[in-house]
Amino acid sequence: MRLELGNIFIKDVQFGAKTKVEGGILYINKDEMIKEIGGDEHIKSIAIEIARPGESVRITPVKDVIEPRVKVEGPGGIFPGVLSKVDTVGSGKTHVLKGAAVVTTGKIVGFQEGIIDMTGPGAEYTPFSKLLNVVVTAEPVDGLKQHEHEKAVRMVGFKAAAYLGEAARNVTPDEVKVYETEPLLESVKKYPDLPKVGYVYMLQTQGLLHDTYVYGVDAKKIVPTILYPTETMDGAIISGNCVSACDKNPTYVHVNNSIIEDLYEKHGKEINFVGVIITNENVYLADKERSSNWTAKLCKYLGLDGAIVSQEGFGNPDTDLIMNCKKIENEGVKTVIVTDEYAGRDGASQSLADADPKANAVVTGGNANEVIVLPPMEKVIGHVEFVDTIAGGFDGSLREDGSIEVEIQAITGATNETGFGYLTTKGY
Repeated sequence: MRLELGNIFIKDVQFGAKTKVEGGILYINKDEMIKEIGGDEHIKSIAIEIARPGESVRITPVKDVIEPRVKVEGPGGIFPGVLSKVDTVGSGKTHVLKGAAVVTTGKIVGFQEGIIDMTGPGAEYTPFSKLLNVVVTAEPVDGLKQHEHEKAVRMVGFKAAAYLGEAARNVTPDEVKVYETEPLLESVKKYPDLPKVGYVYMLQTQGLLHDTYVYGVDAKKIVPTILYPTETMDGAIISGNCVSACDKNPTYVHVNNSIIEDLYEKHGKEINFVGVIITNENVYLADKERSSNWTAKLCKYLGLDGAIVSQEGFGNPDTDLIMNCKKIENEGVKTVIVTDEYAGRDGASQSLADADPKANAVVTGGNANEVIVLPPMEKVIGHVEFVDTIAGGFDGSLREDGSIEVEIQAITGATNETGFGYLTTKGY
């Protein structure tokens, strides 16, 4: 499967009479956009604002971050099974508004949305502070149940990203990157001397607003399966999570999974990147055993020499991570795990809820319990009063002067597990 990603570098975002990309600037007709993404009976109001890198702006509580993309050639469309038909995506041509993002906010859904600071020390912990953010504030009708609220805001975000992505359809990309994965037997024949490496992509599926969707299907309902890596780049995997801000992979991270991109960089040179195995993180022991058994079986079936396993979330997903690692190693496949760790504010606590001697090759996402003080910002988009109750905050986190003392788990993207957040911004 071969996909061409056409990156259109966005230098600024401005409101204008017509939604278009011209001279590297994304112009947005605000009224038209609100009309296009509105209409849900569960949402009583929508507002759109722009937050640029370096501005004294705080966005909270953050629900999701989504990169605008549009399918210009090949089967299917962006977010298949959600906004587009359930066609297999990942081939053809897709245009990307690189440097821009949709950020959804509004009244809190659960207790685990996050914070994005566009400047200051908090900005150093989130990659989303480097983006030109189109912030969509979607306020729910009174008395709305949490799961209905989550779905409504989720869909507003996807519609917003698709609407902006359409502006890139007929624009000539500034850069074209090609990603290709051959069918397994062809790949092995093409690179007979290179080690076969796969990526085990653990998806958050604990339920109670901790959900990820694959082609529109709640991933808690699937058994582990194989994807072409390029399918993720067209939005085959999307976030529905309200898990702690630094522990979830927003949709932006799913379509820009840096583990997948890094493996492609080495494909055909140092390794043979044969594909992605997606698996879930359910809460019952039998489900964990089933999924880890299937994951190890698929690694063996693909004839892998090595595997990278990333987790999403912490606590009982640590058990899924270690089960996957141990069982894949038992199949004779060398395994590296990417962890999400909570070691206490002093760093002295056990950072994972599970462990095994076979987990001896580890990339850490850092300690999410580390405490940081975020200085006051001149402008807040959203509802800052919720920082006392989000994960990572506590009674008294929000100070009278507008500064905030929180654990870094409250910062969106601070320690996520695909290498996109903490691993890149902190240089680990």
